[in-house]
Amino acid sequence: MTNKIVAIQGNHPSKLNPKTDTSVFLANEIQKKKYKIFYYDPKDLSLVKSKVVAKGFFIKFNYNKKKFFKILSKKRLELDKCKFILVRQDPPFNLEYISTTYILDLIKNKVKILNNPSSIRNISEKLYSAKYQKYMPSTIFTQNIDEIRNFFKAHKKVILKPTHSFSGNDIYLLKRFDLKFILRFIKKHDHIVCQKYLPNISKGDKRVFLINGKVMGAISRVPKKGSFLSNMSKGAKPTTVKLTIKERKVSKIIAKDLKKEKIFFAGIDFIDQKLNGDINVTSPTGLKTLYDLSKINLAKTFWKELKA
Repeated sequence: MTNKIVAIQGNHPSKLNPKTDTSVFLANEIQKKKYKIFYYDPKDLSLVKSKVVAKGFFIKFNYNKKKFFKILSKKRLELDKCKFILVRQDPPFNLEYISTTYILDLIKNKVKILNNPSSIRNISEKLYSAKYQKYMPSTIFTQNIDEIRNFFKAHKKVILKPTHSFSGNDIYLLKRFDLKFILRFIKKHDHIVCQKYLPNISKGDKRVFLINGKVMGAISRVPKKGSFLSNMSKGAKPTTVKLTIKERKVSKIIAKDLKKEKIFFAGIDFIDQKLNGDINVTSPTGLKTLYDLSKINLAKTFWKELKA
């Protein structure tokens, strides 16, 4: 019989903020059902003698204490002994990240892994959005300088993003075509995203939560004064929000598609009713913030959908 163990592959708990972190929120909820939480760093995942093993520790989370976690015991664990594995480390989606998906692939028929490691590997969070471009602001994916120059001629103000990044890192608003800057940016990131700037970002974006093919809720994140970044890690303030008919329609389409791709939990973002192109399947965030704003507990919904 499979043990009541949830393994979390992620950044060390000491690096997490319990006030906002979704991994902690999910773990805290499943603890109520008497599951044990086993935490390990991606670098401590191994394949040894055909066994997928990880060196980590059993841990207990407690929101009521100043130190919100307690390490109970260190352990080398065969991960096929777990009931669930949550892949929750932050991007960048680099070779280490890809390697962990191949290792976890070997036990995905024995353990429920969220999200499915093959699906994480196959879905580039920004490039996957290309199939939904009719719902997006004008966007190109390129490292060709002539394409970028033509894009600037058409749109004047342009957002530059790395194709593989997270949390608003290395995102720039350019108000003119700056050849030297753009060449440096391409040299650092290879293919980049160029997107028409939407000034209504000043009023906030909308983060929509998709669980098991369903649209489950949303929050808005309003950039701090003078910024265009809606990431809470960059100082944006969260608020409650309702989706428009258009946003809900697009969200349902994407939720259905992602379920077919075996993505159980994802986050998508809208600015001014347009999909901004980030389809977060590696480590979606915001569930704790939604709960604090509205008392809607999507961590409970998450585990209920899994019949945990």
